[in-house]
Amino acid sequence: MRIEQTRRRLAKLRAEGLVDRITLPQAGRTRVWFATAYGVQVAGEWPELRGRRPPRLVSDPIAARLRVSHTLTVTETGLQFLLDARRRGEVCRPLDFLPEVHHPIGGGEAVIPDALLYYQRGSRNGGEGSMLRAFLEVDRATMGPERLASKLRAYARLHQYAPVPVGRRRAVEAVQEEWRRHYPLFPRLLFVLDGTGPAGIDNRLRALHASADVDLSVALFLREVTVLAAPMTDLLQHGPAAAVWRPVPDPERRVSWLG
Repeated sequence: MRIEQTRRRLAKLRAEGLVDRITLPQAGRTRVWFATAYGVQVAGEWPELRGRRPPRLVSDPIAARLRVSHTLTVTETGLQFLLDARRRGEVCRPLDFLPEVHHPIGGGEAVIPDALLYYQRGSRNGGEGSMLRAFLEVDRATMGPERLASKLRAYARLHQYAPVPVGRRRAVEAVQEEWRRHYPLFPRLLFVLDGTGPAGIDNRLRALHASADVDLSVALFLREVTVLAAPMTDLLQHGPAAAVWRPVPDPERRVSWLG
């Protein structure tokens, strides 16, 4: 019944011009739904999304077709966090999982994580708890280990990036890192590794770990920010809160991302 309700609601949203769909030629002619340009505009007025820059090409049918495998894996990863929070009596709602949030790092460049996650620890029934934030990067083994490790350098730049003050009056003010405008603490960085076996997982972990040896900014970043990696298979089997995450500075350990 829930599937039929979802289909009816999607059909209604499509009739209103808010979403559209494509049909994949394989995979049992699966239908993939995406927001139209009008849908993106309307959603951008929600309080939870106001001020957020929408992902590029989010409303483009060709882009949706080309990126569907990665998008579905990212969505599946987000669902694991939502379901885990529900089991634990904590708070992580659908709009606490925001895809592709734009973070400028100067020179027209930006860091765009696959998702930004908000997770409220403690009881959903009004109990006190801490707010955790995490950048999520899902790697489906479509890029080499070195390109994956290069993402650490990008996040290290984001951690240090402070826009140059404009105007004489602001020049005397203390320069603040850009990320502090949005977060009280720099979010944790979680790499979810998929699309490869144990040997491929180990190769990727070694590449992430070794990047600190060749780049001082990455080494400093790893001292100040929690950076973890976990196989997707472990998340599906044990849940994200389990001790399935490997700290990039010490990949032999196993920890919970909530720690």
